[in-house]
Amino acid sequence: MSTTAITPVPFGRRLKRFMADRPLVPLVILLIILVVILQILRPGIVNERWIANTIKFAIPLAILAGCQTMTMLTGGIDLSVGTVATMSAFIMATQIVSQDPAVAFLLAMMPAVLIGLVNGIGVGVFRVHPLIMTLGTSLIGTGCLQVYQRTVIASGAKIPDFLAWLGTGVTYGFPNALLLFVPLATLIVFTLARTGFGRLLYAVGDNEHATRLSGVQYWQVISALYVTSSLLAGITGLLYIGLIKAPSLSLAEPLVLPSVAAAVIGGTSIFGGRGGYTGTIIGALILTVLTTLLTILQMPEGARRILFGLIVLFVTAAYLRIVEER
Repeated sequence: MSTTAITPVPFGRRLKRFMADRPLVPLVILLIILVVILQILRPGIVNERWIANTIKFAIPLAILAGCQTMTMLTGGIDLSVGTVATMSAFIMATQIVSQDPAVAFLLAMMPAVLIGLVNGIGVGVFRVHPLIMTLGTSLIGTGCLQVYQRTVIASGAKIPDFLAWLGTGVTYGFPNALLLFVPLATLIVFTLARTGFGRLLYAVGDNEHATRLSGVQYWQVISALYVTSSLLAGITGLLYIGLIKAPSLSLAEPLVLPSVAAAVIGGTSIFGGRGGYTGTIIGALILTVLTTLLTILQMPEGARRILFGLIVLFVTAAYLRIVEER
């Protein structure tokens, strides 16, 4: 009777497999470690007020990172989300002075729909690379916004009270922005996990050629994707101006690179076909806590951007290594 010896799997390989199968676990551990370090460097900083403020600033980043998550699932990216958010916020703040709030809202969302359509048609129909397409529409949108500013410079701007309440208000210790974010996040998670549209996003990113052969209208999926991304970016702009309370021509632009970093940290592959929004939300919280930590360490803005870029490169390299080992 022969016996077959069972070779034990090295601990390092088992740990790596565990982390790969449960990507949210290391993210939560990293978030806890950052909070502990923050508490050590500044004892007493972690309290109810700090948690509420952290969530307030993490929510706009998480929504924009949701745009990146969905586009990255198809192997694309959306660099126009910062411009769209800024345009929606600036138009809302200037139109509310003379228009009914509902009319001002519609006017503020019109550029989001238009840019989303242009991005979707450019990427889905004319096959322009998403990086180039969204960068181009971002530059065009910025130029249009500068022209628009000259036409309304005499009328001034105003932050609507309901946006200020939503952006900065706290009720029973919970930020009011959660009233917007929780339904949006639930909708995104449900769409990606339980709907045909979500499955198509994964399928396109995993194997576009096979998806086309199965009869899927690629351009329709991509057009719907980029319109959805721009609408979410427009909503983010309205929420963000209520938080910042200072309309400017570069309001949400600083959030573009962190939104990409949050999606990558959350486990979404820039090569498409892999990822999810739950990890992206944790990634946005990690970056928000990290920003607070870097502020305490008095790190300048330029160094923060370098750090975010290094995070994207490191996580991408780690993902490629895991794929090769599998």
